[in-house]
Amino acid sequence: MSTPTTHSASTGFSLRREAAAAAAIAARDVTKLLRDPIRLVGGLVFPALFIGVLGGAFASNFQSPGIDLLPFIFAGQLAQGVWQSAALGLVSILEDRENDFSQEIFVAPIGRRTILAGKILGESLVAFPQAFTVMAFGIVLGIPLTLAQVFAIIPALILVAIFGASFGALIVSLLPNQRSANLLFPFIFLPQFFLAGAFNPIRDLPWYLDIVSHIAPLRYAVDLIRGAYYGYPNVAVLADPTWTVAVIAIATVVMLSVGTFLFVRSERNR
Repeated sequence: MSTPTTHSASTGFSLRREAAAAAAIAARDVTKLLRDPIRLVGGLVFPALFIGVLGGAFASNFQSPGIDLLPFIFAGQLAQGVWQSAALGLVSILEDRENDFSQEIFVAPIGRRTILAGKILGESLVAFPQAFTVMAFGIVLGIPLTLAQVFAIIPALILVAIFGASFGALIVSLLPNQRSANLLFPFIFLPQFFLAGAFNPIRDLPWYLDIVSHIAPLRYAVDLIRGAYYGYPNVAVLADPTWTVAVIAIATVVMLSVGTFLFVRSERNR
């Protein structure tokens, strides 16, 4: 018969083992990024070019009352890049499944929830080099970025990365293979770029698009980063950041709970 002390020690060891396993899975994703120069360079260069080309074109040819479009697009691209990178990174779960790498993990004495937690942590970390590149490029372009703004943006980016990864986990848990993900994800992401206001103001959308915009998760990620960059109230920020954080936190918990349940169930049925 086990004593309470023995049970407590066993529980503590189990938690440490699960945490170490999640950290190892996350480290694997970071290592994969560092060993993939095309993905690394593309992830770093493309967002910077997007700000320089699209931001410069918009700022030169369009006007929005009270909004300088170049910093506006900078903040939107910062949020969109981190959120999308974290969400798309979860597709690697399907790649691992097809390569039977996940089955090798499953024979280890760790929970399936730990596997998903490790993937979410890893892809959240992978999204950050892109964020720092965007900020550095923004400074090169002359976009105002103070130290206080950086300290406000970084915690918001952490939340945005976890939010994006949880969204990716939910979508991936519904898909059978990587091919399905490659076909579906563009239809999920592309409309959100514009309905979430990553590149354009969305205060005056038609009512039917406004409804869809409020459903789009990216809207809240973008508005949170703009709230951290501009402060509130500001014409570029749609809602109080406190409200936005609450929405993101609730949505993240719901998506993680549903995504984890579906992921565990699908793997058990394989």
